[in-house]
Amino acid sequence: MHQITFLCSGRVSVSQQKKVNVLSLLIDPDDIYSSEQKPGSSDALDFRHHNYKEMRKLMKSVTDECPDITHVYTIGKSYTGLKLYVMVISDNPSKHELGEPEFRYVAGMHGNEALGRELVLNLMQYLCREYKKGNQRVVKLVTETRIHLLPSMNPDGYEAAYEKVSEGRGALCRRCFCSFHRGVQRKRETTSLFFAIPIQRSKNFTNLLVKSFFQWNHQHVFPSQVSPETRAVISWMQDIPFVLSANLHGGELVVTYPFDCTRDWAPQEDTPTADNAFFRWLATVYASTNLVMANPDRRICHYEDFQKHNNIINGGAWHTVPGSMNDFSYLHTNCFEVTVELSCDKFPHASELPVEWENNKESLLVYMEQIHRGIKGVIRDKLTKQGITDAVVKVEDHDHDIRSAADGDYWRLLNPGDYKVVVWAEGYFPSMRRCNVGMEPRATMCDFTLTKTRETFRVFLMIFVALTW
Repeated sequence: MHQITFLCSGRVSVSQQKKVNVLSLLIDPDDIYSSEQKPGSSDALDFRHHNYKEMRKLMKSVTDECPDITHVYTIGKSYTGLKLYVMVISDNPSKHELGEPEFRYVAGMHGNEALGRELVLNLMQYLCREYKKGNQRVVKLVTETRIHLLPSMNPDGYEAAYEKVSEGRGALCRRCFCSFHRGVQRKRETTSLFFAIPIQRSKNFTNLLVKSFFQWNHQHVFPSQVSPETRAVISWMQDIPFVLSANLHGGELVVTYPFDCTRDWAPQEDTPTADNAFFRWLATVYASTNLVMANPDRRICHYEDFQKHNNIINGGAWHTVPGSMNDFSYLHTNCFEVTVELSCDKFPHASELPVEWENNKESLLVYMEQIHRGIKGVIRDKLTKQGITDAVVKVEDHDHDIRSAADGDYWRLLNPGDYKVVVWAEGYFPSMRRCNVGMEPRATMCDFTLTKTRETFRVFLMIFVALTW
């Protein structure tokens, strides 16, 4: 064992100096995290911190072990040229299947927040092995969902943080913010760069004018200030019809939901979306099943006691974040996304990773299962039976519309209830039907067939001619 305690300044105390010098002779400098692991998980996973090279190796080992349900692709490169790898886990991982929802976990936006990265890597291994074992819960999840896992959105920042941890400076601090926030976290950070804030968000944001870093009108103008990682993730979010997502962070124990940006840039203000009830459900699902968050006797991380909010909070009510990924996802795609602050420690010791996996395993699984709530279906042309792309799906009393994917399939996350749903598309007459959502996590099928406006006119003309002949 070689657990060393560091001061928040990153300096080792004088009383510890001899101990550090002795330990430095015993530790393999090429594998600083090869220490004996504390008991904490029955899952035989690779519980250690993985640098970029080791992360790629682990991902390859998972694809070799489960080639039929895994597929690895890249969405772009970092500022220094490191590839942003994503692993898909599904029964048909290489392509979108009609009616199957797309899910994503994103970790590592901040380079020194390492726990999310390791949990995503653990999740890859776990899903692969449990699927092979025939675990019915995992089999159902994999066969009915296309799961995308991005373990490191900011690989440059992580490599810098990993190097400093290996050198024994700073990042093992507990309950403090003094680790890598300024100098090391990254030279070109990807925090809060999703500045595609629209002029009109909802009734709560009518005529809200925001200066954005780029123009949004179905065309993207990216200035040089926007990092390549951000560009890559934005394109990824738009290319795939994601339905549900979570962004994994560290440094606190709380789940936040949009909006993150407050009205008029107020420092703190509850700023709900049109789907506030469902977002609160999503946040509660993760927080209530997380073993640490759900523990009423746990310590607070810093100064705020989130237990009085049941460990969930509206992002704007905590602190305003203009241009967050949560807000961008909700406003410019069909995807609902929350942020999970996983742990007080941003970069926990490797010996703590088994326990952290157990703390979060059920939360990671049950959160993914929420993608199957609400309604889903396919919107088709009445004559050709082909799917209609970009059809608008509007739910009564929900001021937030979503659009159908390329094949005409759609997914609308909703709480249990009876809903009036209206669908329309350019060149078609609208169609309305009522859809009932039950309590079980199984989406209600609500297909729609639309009639072209010119086809209706032709039918009416034929009837008129027949009647007047």
